[in-house]
Amino acid sequence: MNQIGTLIRVFALLSLLAVGGGTAVLPALKQHTVDDQHWLTNDQFRDAYSLGQVAPGPNMLMVTVIGYRVAGLLGAVAVTLAFFLPACALALCIGRVWKRFYGSPWRVAIQRGLAPVSIGLMCAGILSLARVAISGVATLVFAAIVFAVPLLRHVHPALLILGGAIGGLLLLRP
Repeated sequence: MNQIGTLIRVFALLSLLAVGGGTAVLPALKQHTVDDQHWLTNDQFRDAYSLGQVAPGPNMLMVTVIGYRVAGLLGAVAVTLAFFLPACALALCIGRVWKRFYGSPWRVAIQRGLAPVSIGLMCAGILSLARVAISGVATLVFAAIVFAVPLLRHVHPALLILGGAIGGLLLLRP
């Protein structure tokens, strides 16, 4: 049961720090789950993230996979609730207060200040994932292509995922 308490504590805190979305806490999530607690390896973390991206629903459903890996079904439920409920409750409360101050100069200042923080945290999350996922020249090329193609053309993300899967099957087979 101590493991469940640790899971709840870690994921509830991460929930409240996810300014700008779940990607913002990926470095801290990796730090806690891979480096500090040793619940996952780098490869397992990468795989859980990938699964969370392709599964329907919020992309941070990867936390459910982590909870299941650590403590089974009870861990999956505990982590899912610990990660999503605090952020939902906070968003609900702040959203109600936020509406009251529409047009207020301090509201505009807060929004302008949080925008670059959110972007910076998301970039840190992307770099954290890149360190885990890019393991050679082929994966670096895949990453560069997936980064560049949407900048140059409008391509549906599903096509990039399909292309990466086919490329991985053809070029990265063990």
